[in-house]
Amino acid sequence: MSEEKKEVRVGVGVLIVRDDKVLFGLRQGSHGAGTWAPPGGHLEFMESLHNCAVREVAEETGLAVTDSRSVAFTNNMFELENKHYITIFVLATVAEGEPQIIEPEKCLEWRWCDWHDLPRPLFVTIENLLKQGFDIKNVL
Repeated sequence: MSEEKKEVRVGVGVLIVRDDKVLFGLRQGSHGAGTWAPPGGHLEFMESLHNCAVREVAEETGLAVTDSRSVAFTNNMFELENKHYITIFVLATVAEGEPQIIEPEKCLEWRWCDWHDLPRPLFVTIENLLKQGFDIKNVL
């Protein structure tokens, strides 16, 4: 009998700010279904954080990231799903346009939200970011 290999994965959360609002989506079809989170996903092998942000935002929203920089990270354990992630958050700028639901099996809705009045419930990565005292206004 072989022992199941446990791995820590790297996720990238993309904090897109426009007009003092941050883009959040309602997750579905994956761990964290029914919670709100920014666009993002898995960092691929040999992929830069910026390229991951560009790819994930385009895949999920149709928006084009033009600039990004890392601003924080969280250590997230999803005990029920037996998953462990380090999530790196990047602050990103996007070209004009509104987010589209490109992957309806993964996201039900996109919404521009006030950082201090985020929709609930929040995805664990965002809950952990807030517990660290992160405030997006401090990195703009």
